[in-house]
Amino acid sequence: MRLTHYGHACVLVETDAAKRVLIDPGTYSHDFENLRDIDLILVTHAHPDHLDAERLRALVEHNPHTTIVHGPGATEALTGLPGTVATPGDKLTIGGVEVTVTGGGEHACIHPDLPSSDNNGYLLDGTVLHPGDALDPLHAPVDVLLVPAGGPWMKIQEGIDYLRAVAPRVAIPVHQAGLAPAHQQMHHQLLTKLAPAGTEVVVLEHGTAQTV
Repeated sequence: MRLTHYGHACVLVETDAAKRVLIDPGTYSHDFENLRDIDLILVTHAHPDHLDAERLRALVEHNPHTTIVHGPGATEALTGLPGTVATPGDKLTIGGVEVTVTGGGEHACIHPDLPSSDNNGYLLDGTVLHPGDALDPLHAPVDVLLVPAGGPWMKIQEGIDYLRAVAPRVAIPVHQAGLAPAHQQMHHQLLTKLAPAGTEVVVLEHGTAQTV
């Protein structure tokens, strides 16, 4: 399969079956706007860094046959778009792609005094996992993990422990846009150094497809 990172949480997955799945096109991401032949769009939750509704609407205009899978919290923002509401435990086959919705259904806590948000993790074709903004355990093998590298709801120790718990063949750091460049590099190095045996950490160059 091939993966392309468009910044922060946004990743294009091109499956071995030649299906194109775009995950979390948000405000911190860029260069996804001109993508074509997108079979499926997945939105983990409605926070703007994961869902830029205005640019997503324009993207759907150029990909009229695509479907958006999202949680209940994104319904209002996506009114009028071809969407399917899903929650953890759901198993869907859309556009030739098998999607298992994972996680506990809730965004990791930033602070108890802030309102909570729903959150979907997505496992594609039983191989690629995007957990969204939560580090919920998954009791199933994962080939490729899109591992969060930073955010106001996590510290890097938690990301490392999550990476060790999932123990994928390949880990792709994402969710890094809120970090200064020096801290991005530091967190990537820590994930690489402290990854479990058998896991390769691959830092994708922005907008460049890479086979993994």
